[in-house]
Amino acid sequence: MSASKIVTILIALILGAGLGLAYGWVVDPVEFTDVTPDLLREDYRVDFVLMTAEAYQNDFDSNAAAKRLALLGSQPPASYVASAIEYAGLNAFTPDEMRALQSLLTAMQTHQPDANPNP
Repeated sequence: MSASKIVTILIALILGAGLGLAYGWVVDPVEFTDVTPDLLREDYRVDFVLMTAEAYQNDFDSNAAAKRLALLGSQPPASYVASAIEYAGLNAFTPDEMRALQSLLTAMQTHQPDANPNP
């Protein structure tokens, strides 16, 4: 391959990348919208519950976990965790993930919201 062909290919690649970036950043940029967790697909909702369970494993703050799970909708927090455990069982989640979810389920089943939450 001659040097002029290599230079031509490199210029075409650089020009294509530049035009692609310009189109994506200036002409038609991505528009982010405020999507709430209750609109997530089931697998993402389960990931949200799993992340909440992992956070709960670090701080054992059932009030914070309940507030996070309340973002998923109006059902009781334990119902979201139970659904996540069912999904996890069907999709080969790791034993550590299952333990974290089970621990969160136990906490949510016995959770009593604060009567006077801090402002």
